[in-house]
Amino acid sequence: MTYSPILIASGYPGWSFLKRTLTTQQANLTRSPEIQRDAEYFRARIGSVKTADALVSDRRLLKVALTAFGLEGDLDSKAFIRKILADGTLKTDALANKLADKQYAKFSAAFGFGDFSVPRTVLSGFPDEILQAFAARSFETAVGEQDGDLRMALYAQRELPALAGKRSSEDTKWYTIIGSTPLRSVVQAALGLPASTAKLDVDQQLAIFKDRAQKVFGASTVSQFSDAGKIEVLVRRYLVKTQADQAQVTTGSLAIDMLGQTSSMMRSWRF
Repeated sequence: MTYSPILIASGYPGWSFLKRTLTTQQANLTRSPEIQRDAEYFRARIGSVKTADALVSDRRLLKVALTAFGLEGDLDSKAFIRKILADGTLKTDALANKLADKQYAKFSAAFGFGDFSVPRTVLSGFPDEILQAFAARSFETAVGEQDGDLRMALYAQRELPALAGKRSSEDTKWYTIIGSTPLRSVVQAALGLPASTAKLDVDQQLAIFKDRAQKVFGASTVSQFSDAGKIEVLVRRYLVKTQADQAQVTTGSLAIDMLGQTSSMMRSWRF
């Protein structure tokens, strides 16, 4: 991607600047020639796409569609994506419903090829729906090329409130977080839980996440993250924790290097 966001620092200081300039920077990306060309192509052609085969056979349309759901890494997996789209999500044995990453189910449901006789691509508002997500994801990717932690923070800021607002049970919401690699990484770090938590039985993990959330945020629910203030606290805790971990690794590496240099000097001394 040719567009490069302006990031002045890493960690929470960088996040604070990014938040202040987010609207302007996202607008700049949307106006970039590459994004505009892809958006115009998608808007002009998606309404005539009525089947999974038709979408998968047009690489340029498929790139926009997959990027809108953070699945651009599957651009060359045509048979897999065709199956995801053709199966839909209404049947329990649909492929998207069997996968731990629920972005595939969202992707399939958004297009509706396998669920309805008339897909959602014909709806007048459909291009704007997908292109808005495409622009947001493209910006996150551009940020991630410079700072992966800030990209994760942007993802959490977008996805957690949406998950919090769903009508599913609190346990289901927690299982969604536990099963999502990026959301889990952010929430786990913000709660101060070790990476080894992932090795435990999933029901044990659920109990640990809920208990820790109660202690840190005053509630054990995912629904509390409908509150923008709590999202900000969570992101701050995540960025502070990851920056501290990185500093610790750097300090450890420097210490090892210094020990190695000292050892080499001592071996070179003649007594």
